[in-house]
Amino acid sequence: MFLITISRQTGSLGDEIAANLAQQLNVPLITRDFALRKWFPEVASKHEVHMLGESPNFYANISSEGTSFAMYLENRLRDFTQSNSAVINGMGAEIIFAKNLEALHVKILSSLEVRTERIMKTNNLVKKDAERIIEIADRKHSRYLRTIYQTNWADPLNYHLILNTDFLTVEESTSLISHLVSTKKTTYALSHVPPMVKVEKPVIYKNPSEEEFAKILDMYELKWEYEPRTFPIKWDAEGNIIQAFSPDFYLPDFDTYIELTIMNQKYTSVKKKKVELLKKLYPGININIVFKEDYHSLIKRFSMFGGADSE
Repeated sequence: MFLITISRQTGSLGDEIAANLAQQLNVPLITRDFALRKWFPEVASKHEVHMLGESPNFYANISSEGTSFAMYLENRLRDFTQSNSAVINGMGAEIIFAKNLEALHVKILSSLEVRTERIMKTNNLVKKDAERIIEIADRKHSRYLRTIYQTNWADPLNYHLILNTDFLTVEESTSLISHLVSTKKTTYALSHVPPMVKVEKPVIYKNPSEEEFAKILDMYELKWEYEPRTFPIKWDAEGNIIQAFSPDFYLPDFDTYIELTIMNQKYTSVKKKKVELLKKLYPGININIVFKEDYHSLIKRFSMFGGADSE
């Protein structure tokens, strides 16, 4: 099962793309007009249905079912998609199904100039009238989401994919969305495959001293992780990471990172500088530099305060 929500600007070809997509994928197309004809007459009078088609604010009114018309619509959409794939055009579906992992939320937009030209051509209107239609329609779309869901219709974070149809045809847009749906379905299916028995990968140490230290930790029955985290510590002018630091070990029982070093003064100085920079950038991080000769004294100190025997 999958779900595609389409949010569109008037004149952006969003309606055409939604219809084409539903036909191509052979799934129902749910629109506001469909809801007004098929669903709302069950809980609304003819006058109320008319008002629902005209006023976004009217959806806050209470239906004969005892809930708001907006909640009634939301419940019908949720019930329908429990067992049906669908393309839903508008109605704030991107908010209703925001946490649905099987949903793909698409916004279709276009420049005002192109939208105006399309409305003029489609409806045989002069430019002034076409601009007025667009202004009213956009305001209603925006008001509905603001009134019912207190969210900004134009917020790009409400959508997975935003298409500008100034230079994309209905067919090209449909193809793009269909391909993404196919990929998303595969990803979702794979993520829900029952997990296999986890096989621990062998740790590959960078040098013998690290392996020796790990054996000492095991001997004292102290939990450890090898290079579990990398800390960026330098960036260039564009914000790209140019230097990072991965401490050798992490002791989760003590929330402490350990960086081992050999006696070579050159490398020791470099590591000290990295550790100092890391502490400055990440003040909540505990990290110690340890020389080989200090292994046992450090481990004994930790084992006095924790470890397997004291858990």
